[in-house]
Amino acid sequence: MSSKKQSKQPGTLSRRQFIGSMAAATAAFTIVPRHVLGGVGYTAPSDMVNLAGIGIGGQGGSDIQNIATPDVPIKPRKGGTSNYLMQAYAGLKPERRRPRASDAPIQMEDAGKQTFHHANIYALCDVDWDYSGYIMAGYPKAKKYHAWREMLDKEQSIDAVLIGTPDHNHAIIASHAMKMGKHVFVEKPMAKTVYEVRYLRDLAKKMNVVTQMGNQGHNIEGTMETIEWIQAGVIGKVREVHMWSNRPIWKQGYFPRPDAEPIPSNLKYDIWLGPAKEAPYNASCTHFAWRGLWDYGTGAMGDMGAHTFDAPILALKLGMPTKIQATSTPFNDVYLPSSEFATYDFPARGDMPPVRVTWSDGSIKPSRPLALEDDRPLRECLYIGDKGMMMHGTHGALPELIPNKPDFVAPPKTLPRPKNIYVDFIDAIKEGRKANNDFAVSSKLAEIMLLTNVALQSQMINKTLEYDAENMKITNLPEADKFFQYEYRNGWAL
Repeated sequence: MSSKKQSKQPGTLSRRQFIGSMAAATAAFTIVPRHVLGGVGYTAPSDMVNLAGIGIGGQGGSDIQNIATPDVPIKPRKGGTSNYLMQAYAGLKPERRRPRASDAPIQMEDAGKQTFHHANIYALCDVDWDYSGYIMAGYPKAKKYHAWREMLDKEQSIDAVLIGTPDHNHAIIASHAMKMGKHVFVEKPMAKTVYEVRYLRDLAKKMNVVTQMGNQGHNIEGTMETIEWIQAGVIGKVREVHMWSNRPIWKQGYFPRPDAEPIPSNLKYDIWLGPAKEAPYNASCTHFAWRGLWDYGTGAMGDMGAHTFDAPILALKLGMPTKIQATSTPFNDVYLPSSEFATYDFPARGDMPPVRVTWSDGSIKPSRPLALEDDRPLRECLYIGDKGMMMHGTHGALPELIPNKPDFVAPPKTLPRPKNIYVDFIDAIKEGRKANNDFAVSSKLAEIMLLTNVALQSQMINKTLEYDAENMKITNLPEADKFFQYEYRNGWAL
């Protein structure tokens, strides 16, 4: 995994030479994953993992910086984030409280606060070097590529990849990397469709590689506290959970696809399209704003659902919903709606009763509970139990009781506190274990999130969808099954 030369006895092969000779000898039959030769978690004597970043102009670049401090200080991209449509709330705005340090998930602004080198940034790949150049400049020693296939084929020293591309490319890249024996970290959501999520989950198990979905709140203190409070019965049996988000902060709604524009020379547009259908280029459909288009993104739920839905799933031991229903503002086959409301029904689990969960976005909040004191904001996730209520923010941050109880003594801390998701991923590779949020765990969250869009696309049929999770079917509306996957463009396959 290290680029350092290792001493060897005369007449013997180095590990890298051995890998090369094995690859040449077996090329006609199969690809020999690097980890097969040393076992899962194999590390060179330097104990350094060679990591490649794929899609680094946005969140992927933030992820890279949280794995290794840049060799050269990174300057912000000129012009900031394009296609950003944040709309401020109307009315008076209270001053926001500062979160506890233990609750703050690792995010874009955190990389410069300390110096670390959890892994070696061995290669960087992006279809637009103008857009991602500010990240590439921070790692001048890394090999640079436009095409991820070319990079993976040429750079056999890569041990792991971090995927920060638009959603529609997640599964394609992760699948190819895992088949080559690479460990995979992929940003949320894990994939664009339910079928892709299950495919990646099963492939990760088959290939026995370390995987992680980029859900920064999964390992933080607030999430652990939420699980402990709920499972200790602090608010009794929970039968309702209500979540909301201020997303989308990009274009969504009933709009036609923008007119075609010349493809800029700095963008490898065919690679950017990946498995998505042929479509004309327009700048307003790419960087950042791709989240709002059906062909590329998964909307507000795909962007923020992982950060809010994760804690309820863990705390309430939720499996798959048996029923799901959605409604929304108008939309078409180009853009997702500007606002939606979804309801999920989960069956009883052991001594836990059935739970109804709701999600709303477009900045539409649930009703304020009467017990919530004046001047206390309603946080992004509200739990209603038969003995009380509690809430927390996105990423599971800062759980609070409703009403506030100054003398409240939290239950004992019984859960381990894993390291942040970046360190946990790299350590899992070195230690030959599963990451805390590996695909076997995160696939459940991802599937529940993506079911929202299945229900959204089926809403005009005036039915509450009944979901057979075991067979991945909508039992009372077979026509909706087509939304579990889509046909890839020629030349692209999992």
